Amino acid sequence: MDWFRPQTLLDKTYEVGIIIKGIDGTLELLGGILVLTLSPGAITGITRLLTQHEIQEDPHDFIATHILKFGHHLAHGPNYFAAAFLLTHGLVKVVLVTCLLLNKLWAYPWALGVLSLFLVYQLYQMATRPTFGMGFLSILDAVIIWLIWREWGQVRAKPQPAS
Repeated sequence: MDWFRPQTLLDKTYEVGIIIKGIDGTLELLGGILVLTLSPGAITGITRLLTQHEIQEDPHDFIATHILKFGHHLAHGPNYFAAAFLLTHGLVKVVLVTCLLLNKLWAYPWALGVLSLFLVYQLYQMATRPTFGMGFLSILDAVIIWLIWREWGQVRAKPQPAS
C-alpha cells in the first residue's frame, strides 16, 4: 500500500481537506443509519437533548434553532429519501477518500466527477434557497475539488512503477 505522504503546505491542505470529506462521509453514513432506525420521537428527543443547553442560554441561537427545525422536519417527514441520500453520499465519500489516500490513480477523476456533481446540486440549492452554510460548504468543496485536481496532475506526472 502506497499511502499519500504530504510534503508541501498545499499537500497538507489537500490531505486535511479530503480527511474532512472522509469524516463528513462517515457522519453521513451514521446519519443515514440513524434516520432508518430511529423513531420520530427518538429523533425529536435527540435534537432537543443536543440543543437544550444552547436554547436555555439563548432562545434564538442560530445553530440550535436550525438543528431543532431540521430534527422536527426529519421526525415528521418521509425519511426514505433522506436516508438513501445520506447513505449513498456518505459511502461514496468514504470510498473515494480512502482510495485517494491510497494514491489509487482511478480515484482522482471519479472524485472530481462525483464532488463536482455534489457541488452542482449545492449551487442549485443556493439558487433556490440560499443559506450561509450552503455557501460556505460550496466554497469549501470548490477548494477541495481544485486540490484534488492539482494532486491528480502531480500523481500523473510521476513515473509509474512497472507492474
